[in-house]
Amino acid sequence: MKRALLVGIDHYPDFGDLAGCVNDARALAPLLSRNEDDSPNFACRTELASDDASAVTRDDLLRHLDELLAPGPDCALFYFAGHGEPVSGEVALVTSDGTTNTPGVRFVEVLEKIKSSTISEVIVILDCCFSGGASVVPLAGGNNMLPDGLSILTASRGDQSAIETASGRGQFSVYLEGALDGGAADVLGHVNVSGLFAYLSESFGAWDQRPTFKANIDRLHDVRMCDPRLPLPTLRNLTKWFVDPNMTMPLDPSFEPEEKLGNAENEEIFAGLQKLRANRLIEPVGEDHLYFAAINSTGCELTPLGKHYWELVRAGRI
Repeated sequence: MKRALLVGIDHYPDFGDLAGCVNDARALAPLLSRNEDDSPNFACRTELASDDASAVTRDDLLRHLDELLAPGPDCALFYFAGHGEPVSGEVALVTSDGTTNTPGVRFVEVLEKIKSSTISEVIVILDCCFSGGASVVPLAGGNNMLPDGLSILTASRGDQSAIETASGRGQFSVYLEGALDGGAADVLGHVNVSGLFAYLSESFGAWDQRPTFKANIDRLHDVRMCDPRLPLPTLRNLTKWFVDPNMTMPLDPSFEPEEKLGNAENEEIFAGLQKLRANRLIEPVGEDHLYFAAINSTGCELTPLGKHYWELVRAGRI
């Protein structure tokens, strides 16, 4: 069981209104609620503040965090989009009633709640200015270790702003949406927080805001599942077609259906090899294209990524 709290605050009487935070939370909730095959994923709750009537106060946010982190689920995800305010080297998540003296909920308060929670995995995603300050917060007693099972993904460093687009979205959350929608999925369709960071890091240039990622985890759990990039039966054929990961699999014109040599078994294998090639698991030998490797009777080999998946298949993990 997984639980997610998505907070988007646009309305700030004392800090100036924003335009994209409510839109961001609304856009991400469906992706987190369901996997690509429409199976259930996170049970999502959204808390949105667009005016006085829908304000999210400091007390509201603390209460919502307590409910998120209450016993029950195996994994909890907290997403916040709104103003961030630097406070003593860390960051405060600014709430609708925030003031200069009390901007909202300091991230050290969030960390203490996570530390005392019994939930084994917690993912925090922050799209706010100075959000990188969340990853440098010392815990009480001088312990700088993040709690076990915690991952923190932020939109910017602790000294940077996080920009909104002209169309009323946070730029970080726009890229995050694309990552969850398959952009960060691996060959098997798994989207984890490490893949999200890799995708987001590549999305911003050297002069842009820089996402940060810090974690204390011993395994990567799925944030979302997308459809596999190639059929699992094809992937499992790696150890059948390549009995040794360092071998060259010989090819000849009978594999290529356009030659019409009538070898249905080889043509079926070749169709699978083309899917492996499209996902960078194999490469032709001496040719730029798999077609010419067959026509010229060379062959194909596993790439380093292909060898990785070969080992997974051999170990029975796929």
